[in-house]
Amino acid sequence: MMIHEVTALAGQWKNRKRVGRGEGGGHGKQSGRGNKGAKSRSGYARKLGHEGGQMPYFRRLPKMGFTNAPFRMKFWTVNLGDIVAHPSFAKGGTVDTASLIAAGLVRDDSRDLKILGNMPKDAALKVKLTVTASRVTAPAKKRIADAGGSVTETGTRRDRTRGVDLTSEDRTPKNLTKRLKRGGAKKAEGGEKSKGADAE
Repeated sequence: MMIHEVTALAGQWKNRKRVGRGEGGGHGKQSGRGNKGAKSRSGYARKLGHEGGQMPYFRRLPKMGFTNAPFRMKFWTVNLGDIVAHPSFAKGGTVDTASLIAAGLVRDDSRDLKILGNMPKDAALKVKLTVTASRVTAPAKKRIADAGGSVTETGTRRDRTRGVDLTSEDRTPKNLTKRLKRGGAKKAEGGEKSKGADAE
């Protein structure tokens, strides 16, 4: 019998295996547990990761260092060439997460948007684009600006937390941690003292 030959009359579930009901039941005497040993006794529980006394796998693997992998930033990246090649932006327009989702170039808004400046070889951007994204690379900015468009970088959550303004030329973090502030204050005081000593 093949699986496609099973009818609805057969039911969805198999009957429960009845063990310990005598030899005639097919699962009497040892009830499918085999002959002797810890696994045949009641109350046996296998420890997770136990390999019978052998050195467990998680202890055989080397463990070293710290990783920032859980904190990495993930972006949806889109090339200028792909944007211009799409019919929705063939004559220019607004490029943001919503418009790229509608065009099918970005899946959803679960990640920040990053615009890259890659285009076909010897091709120039000839349409005016108004781009709003979390990040825009320098080549992309130059191409958009040369074509008469504009770029607005909103920054990522990390940028906003650290107080980084991507629209200004000074992109140093403004919201420094207490440790950095204390260290910076000490350095500043030391610098002022040294300047005063030089003046004396």
